[in-house]
Amino acid sequence: MTSLPDRPHTALLVIDVQNDVVADAHNRDGVIANIAVLVGKARAEGAPVIWVQHSDDNLPKDSDGWQYVPELTREGPEPLIHKQYGDSFEATDLEAVLAERRVGRLFVTGAQTDACIRSTLHGAIVRGYDATLVSDAHTTEDQTRWGAPPPDQVIAHTNLYWQDQTAPGRRGGTAPTDSVDFV
Repeated sequence: MTSLPDRPHTALLVIDVQNDVVADAHNRDGVIANIAVLVGKARAEGAPVIWVQHSDDNLPKDSDGWQYVPELTREGPEPLIHKQYGDSFEATDLEAVLAERRVGRLFVTGAQTDACIRSTLHGAIVRGYDATLVSDAHTTEDQTRWGAPPPDQVIAHTNLYWQDQTAPGRRGGTAPTDSVDFV
């Protein structure tokens, strides 16, 4: 259904599952385990796995905190997108990587739900992609001291509002790990 012509393929985006980003994340181990299942399934089904890695003043490139968690391992040919903004498309080569692989549909996973995940979902749909949020494969940390709801509610609310997202010729949606199909 993507509005991008001649883009029949589906890819998995793994966003910012880095040591410092998920150190205090809600259900960290469960989310990482689900992402690992999805990475294995994407590889087995021949779908591209695209890794996204954030850096900024608080998360310096090449620091220990900047590294991906040890539970997830990128294979050599899998693209790694370096970003400095919430939206994984902004000022990166993500669009070119997806175009080269004729991807028009994305499954989105990673962290932080209320920042980079939401920004990337919106960035994808406005650029013409179908974007499905994997409902049990994204997380965030507790931001209640700044007035945010608890992380489980942030995750639930994001799943709720994204499940029916649409735009002309494209659609959002949610799916749990066990129902993701890359074909």
